[in-house]
Amino acid sequence: MSTYTESGTWFLPHPRVRGDFLTVGELHWEIGRKRSGLWVVVPDDFQFNVSIPWWASWAFDPEDERFLKAAALHDYLLKQGWDRVTAAGVFNEALRADKVSARTRLAMVTGVAWYKWS
Repeated sequence: MSTYTESGTWFLPHPRVRGDFLTVGELHWEIGRKRSGLWVVVPDDFQFNVSIPWWASWAFDPEDERFLKAAALHDYLLKQGWDRVTAAGVFNEALRADKVSARTRLAMVTGVAWYKWS
């Protein structure tokens, strides 16, 4: 399974927008498996969000810290030009690393993979 490096305090919530955050340190993610040598580094001062549709906000809290690393990775990968489906795969692995249940991951990964395709 993929893994994060230890990052300590790495984000701050946006002072005015619920669900928006800013990295205050780099976030390192190793893709594939430990010692794969394939790294994604989300830089310091990167703004990201946890976008949850209003109708699903009862089930998913955009400020749940288990979702934040995955959201930062996903948003950064999209900004770097990765396609939605590939970025969603990394998002899924990141959620799994933070012990998000399979059911919740399925809903969230489906959402990020299909968002804007309708």
